[in-house]
Amino acid sequence: MAEPQGSCAFRGGCGKKSVFGAELPCPDTGAPTEPDEAFRELLVDVCGSEFASGPTCCTSAQVTALRDNLQQVEPIISSCPACRNNFRTFFCDFTCSPLQGSFVNVTATQTTTEGKEAIKSVDFFAGEKFATGFYDSCKEVKYGPSAGYAMGFIGGGAKDYHGLLKFLGDEKPLGSPFQINFPSEAPSGYIPLDPRPRNCADADLGSKCVCVDCPSVCPALPPQLTPEERAASCQIGSITCLSFVLLVAYGLAAVAFLLGFTIQRFMRKRKDRSYERVALSGDTSSSLNNPAVVSQPLHGPPSGSNAGNRSSLVGASSLALYFEGEEPSQEVSRHHLGRGASLLDPNETVQPRQYHLNTILRRAFYRLGLTSASHPWLMFVFVFAIFAGLNSGWKYFQVETDPVRLWVAPSSQSRLQKDFFDEHFGPFYRPQQIFMTAPASDTYLTDPITNSSSVAEELQPILSWKRLQWWDSVEKKIAELQTEDGTTLDDVCFKPAGPNGDCVIQSVMGWYGDLSDWDEDSWEDRLLSCAESPGDQECLPPFGQPLSPALVLGGVTDENYLDAPSLVVTYVLNNSLDEKVVAKVESWERLLRAFLHDLSESSPTDSGTQVFFSTGVSLEEELNKSTNTDARIVVLSYLVMFLYVSLTLGGNSSAEDGSIIGAFYTWIVGIPSLFRKKHVTSEPLASDSRRRSTWYPRLPRNIFIGSKFFLGLFGIMLVILSVSASVGLFSFLHVRVTLIIAEVIPFLVLAVGVDNVFILVHELDRQNSLHGPNAANPGLAHNGNGPNGQLSPTSYRSPFMSTHEGSDADADSVPLHLSPEERVARAVAKMGPSILLSTTTETVAFALGALVPMPAVRNFALYAAGSVFLNACLQLTVFVSAMTIDLRRVEANRVDCFPCIRIAPRIELSEGFSSGSGKITHFFRRKYGPFILNRSVKGFILLFFAGIFVASVISMQHISLGLDQRLALPSESYLVPYFDAMDRFLDVGPPVYFVSTNVDVTKREGQRTLCARFTTCEDTSIANILEGERKRPESSFISEPAASWIDDFLRWTDPVLESCCRVRKRDPSIFCRPTDSERLCRPCFEDSTPPWNITLEGLPEGPEFMRYLGQWLITPTDEECPLGGQAAYGTAVSRSRDHTRVDASHFRTFHSPLKTQADFINAFEAAHRIADDLSASTGTTVFPYSLFYVFFDQYAHIIHMTQQVLGLGLLSVLLVTSVLLGSWRTGIIVTGVVALTVVNCMGVMGLWGISLNAISLVNLVISLGIAVEFCSHIGRAFMGMVSYQAHEVLSYSLTPEGEQIAEQGSHEARVWAALSEKGGTPVSIKDLKSKVGDESAKVGQGRAFKSGWIVKDGENLYKAVRNIASMYPRGHED
Repeated sequence: MAEPQGSCAFRGGCGKKSVFGAELPCPDTGAPTEPDEAFRELLVDVCGSEFASGPTCCTSAQVTALRDNLQQVEPIISSCPACRNNFRTFFCDFTCSPLQGSFVNVTATQTTTEGKEAIKSVDFFAGEKFATGFYDSCKEVKYGPSAGYAMGFIGGGAKDYHGLLKFLGDEKPLGSPFQINFPSEAPSGYIPLDPRPRNCADADLGSKCVCVDCPSVCPALPPQLTPEERAASCQIGSITCLSFVLLVAYGLAAVAFLLGFTIQRFMRKRKDRSYERVALSGDTSSSLNNPAVVSQPLHGPPSGSNAGNRSSLVGASSLALYFEGEEPSQEVSRHHLGRGASLLDPNETVQPRQYHLNTILRRAFYRLGLTSASHPWLMFVFVFAIFAGLNSGWKYFQVETDPVRLWVAPSSQSRLQKDFFDEHFGPFYRPQQIFMTAPASDTYLTDPITNSSSVAEELQPILSWKRLQWWDSVEKKIAELQTEDGTTLDDVCFKPAGPNGDCVIQSVMGWYGDLSDWDEDSWEDRLLSCAESPGDQECLPPFGQPLSPALVLGGVTDENYLDAPSLVVTYVLNNSLDEKVVAKVESWERLLRAFLHDLSESSPTDSGTQVFFSTGVSLEEELNKSTNTDARIVVLSYLVMFLYVSLTLGGNSSAEDGSIIGAFYTWIVGIPSLFRKKHVTSEPLASDSRRRSTWYPRLPRNIFIGSKFFLGLFGIMLVILSVSASVGLFSFLHVRVTLIIAEVIPFLVLAVGVDNVFILVHELDRQNSLHGPNAANPGLAHNGNGPNGQLSPTSYRSPFMSTHEGSDADADSVPLHLSPEERVARAVAKMGPSILLSTTTETVAFALGALVPMPAVRNFALYAAGSVFLNACLQLTVFVSAMTIDLRRVEANRVDCFPCIRIAPRIELSEGFSSGSGKITHFFRRKYGPFILNRSVKGFILLFFAGIFVASVISMQHISLGLDQRLALPSESYLVPYFDAMDRFLDVGPPVYFVSTNVDVTKREGQRTLCARFTTCEDTSIANILEGERKRPESSFISEPAASWIDDFLRWTDPVLESCCRVRKRDPSIFCRPTDSERLCRPCFEDSTPPWNITLEGLPEGPEFMRYLGQWLITPTDEECPLGGQAAYGTAVSRSRDHTRVDASHFRTFHSPLKTQADFINAFEAAHRIADDLSASTGTTVFPYSLFYVFFDQYAHIIHMTQQVLGLGLLSVLLVTSVLLGSWRTGIIVTGVVALTVVNCMGVMGLWGISLNAISLVNLVISLGIAVEFCSHIGRAFMGMVSYQAHEVLSYSLTPEGEQIAEQGSHEARVWAALSEKGGTPVSIKDLKSKVGDESAKVGQGRAFKSGWIVKDGENLYKAVRNIASMYPRGHED
């Protein structure tokens, strides 16, 4: 039943609930009473002028206790008068209002230790208007030391007024001594307490709050686009405007090409039909004499002169096997290349076919090759002595593993800012983080899970009483870990309260304190209470800072804390610029890593959990492990390449000798014939003995003599030597090796070096086929009486004239047989300029990469350029000498790798000229070359690659920036699932510091530039702007209030906070310690003139400012004074050595959770944008710093860097190729193809989701170099081709009969082959028809009788001769 108006509900004190409890009021429904004068003064001082008159329902003791309680929250909410006064009104009215009985109802009482009846619980009927206004005035108030909200302390992080009232009313040791309930509706007879609440935007000084605590009074910041809005571009439907334009342009070009191609084909057919009507009688008669030929050139040489017909084809010198020393083909079918198929018409081009520089280079390389070949051992000694000197630089060898010095240039902004931060505030702490999850399979996993397991998709709640007990025991074990030198966690952890304080351990166990105080029935309530109110004094961990649920519970949705899928534990260790201190910390971290590794393997069976972790040393160690793994790959690749080179270099040495596979095949096929009954028949004299069946396989001589196993090994060793010499050279120049260099350069130089090895060896094989001891003149082989007959040994023409560079002029104009030294010199003379061109372009392109300031890219460019250049030097000197020695060995029939063993030469019957070229060469010359030079094919190729270019440009638009650090780790690394867990469960962002310099904070102007909690602070001050940016996290990526040291320091001096800043009464120059008695001390600035106020008047300036600042920085943060600066700001202010000025200070806040590489890059850009705005608005120097900024600095410049490196590389290719080839047109073509290659690579990056970063930029540079390697050789070969005037020709074709003869031989030859000699198996005329066919038997029999090849004996036919010279294909005679 409600009491009448003007009555009380409780009053006075009736004792305590326990010895250590607070005083409990007594139930009292009496009338309010008038206080005496002393009581009135105390009441007004605590509750304000509203109680200056009238009776009250409280006693002096109650008001004194109320004052002490309010004093505890004063440092937290005093910055916002509206919140402070609403808070005081709420409790003053509840305690002393004369109308107390109208809104308070006592619902239960209890007996105290003194045996009196006291209040146990009450109902407090608070009006919704006042409760809402009370909450709204406090919900945005910031608490600087924790970089959080005051609501976390006064309301337990309440999200509405119901949560605030519940937190204030709950009975707890450090809160209300009895339970206060807040029913939503008041029963009849009660009137809710509903005074007008103060609003933070009100104009009066008792209400008005500053921008930091009251968003409604903040000035609007200029609008900022979000990353998504900035990335938005012109769109047409779902594609960009650029993509649309490219697609339309390509579509029109394709249609135009196809239309033109169709029209051209139609016109050509009409033209060809007009040619068909022209027939010469001579052609007709010729076709009658040779049934295989149905047409001949309209304007050309006689049918027997094939060489002349070949040259009638424009550019045919580059395709004709005959001129390359290959055996003339007996096949007369040709492709019709038609008009315009020439490589280039010299009458219509400016390309200098007789380029003087080319002649000079060929002569120079001829002399170099001749010197190397003539004096191989002297060349070995000379060159290896130089390279030994280069390798002596290895004693200065150092590997750069520090990510900062690796990815950030020493002069870059982020590097300088990090160095400044480390010097003035100390390096960032070293976090050790652990994630625990429980897969949903079962409570305790039956299958063991290693530390490299991935995070399970389906998870069960991680929290249970047994798991809490298990983890509590784990934390105790971690605390007891001790290194060999006795270092423990307590020695290396970060202690914000000083050396005697507690370690920062962010764990759910911090909410429980001693877990033994809780049981299986109460742990859930405790967890929910602390998760909802982390600022509750009972929930604070030992180090004194609130533990937000996001810090210790991962993956929580909708505040279902008990269903959290992950526990997050973070140990924060000290960091230092002192290497000895760091070494001590790293030693303990390695011990922790080993412990957690064992724990991750045992946790599945011990607790049914998976443990993923990272320590301070983990990343660097795992990266080194990756390097070790890559080293094995490098060695394996070199071994594979060595085997490939060794087995293929000798492939053309003896084409007649067969292969291992062929030898075993012949042996296996011939085994059955060894067991057949042998007939006494005479074999053809020309029969190849290698085809006879034997009891053992006849291995080809090529394995022993023609192979180049040792030469291939020597070439690979030269590649390794060039890399080693480059490392030695640049180590001597103090250019450190990076992991990229160690992993990429060996592959790059191997690719380039092996290419040059093949080029030189292939050219030497060609020279051997033309001028070696077994070479035959191609003209004589084909037609001894023709124009290509053997020349006089004295006939000679210089091989250096560029006019004949592409054709084999030396086949007709130089002595047939040359010495090995001369052949090697000629090979070097021909291929040396090509190697020079590729090496120069690659070296210059790589060297230009050194212009990039990023050490990783710069060092790579230098090492790549040096390795490629040195490798080319070795190949053009000592490798040439090695080729000469190997050539002498081959011609002396000595075994490869065992030159002391000599095999007797095999007598072979020569079957004509052999070029020594392999099947691949034959394919490219006879098939691929004519096909790709066809006019239609060329058009389709250009159209196809134009489409690839357009697709690549479209795909390039989707290339993202970043580098997922998981890609740099071994796939089995335990850090991979750790990073997966971090992305999935960590819901807090990294801290960010805005560092302010060049501001004099001892002056009022400087203070107003920084502060935010005083009425005269600048609207554009650093604290105000950061608060404004926090309110738009989608563009600023800032999620938490900034910790403003200047505001908390000045508020610490407020005399109202009696427990904070105190000085001795007798000597105000001496500060009181927290343990000093109150009777000896008084608040700072008490009774000062002018008085302390929120306008900054009366606050310290000048030397006084620095004196108070020094004391504040060593004042501990405790319950008596939460504004003490030691824990929260001990490292936030950097003072000069004499402590007379502030050199720098920082404002700490947090980024919003960053999950992807794009989030990190956008946060980096946003922070720098904010810092630039702050610098412009305050006139000071402000820069941001966060631990990850230094790693993402590259992305602020990576696009420009990519354009610069690739642009300069392509420019160098253009200049070098144009100069060395003597044609800017060819230089443009080569550069264009290289550019297209790079663009295609970037298109694949967009298609496969490969991000652009320093590593992928290095790979783009490599692609440029590899493209140059191929294009330069082709470009130079093109420039050396002999050009011919275009002629219209008619193609040769074969009739069906001619095709049959070309495939099976002439009719008479087939008849002869079907017979045996006398004494052998007879063949009758009737049987002959069944063997060779009616037509061949009819026509061939007569011609064979006429030629005397066969004889008749009765009805049987026999061979008359053992061998014939016929049109029968080679290999079918026997």
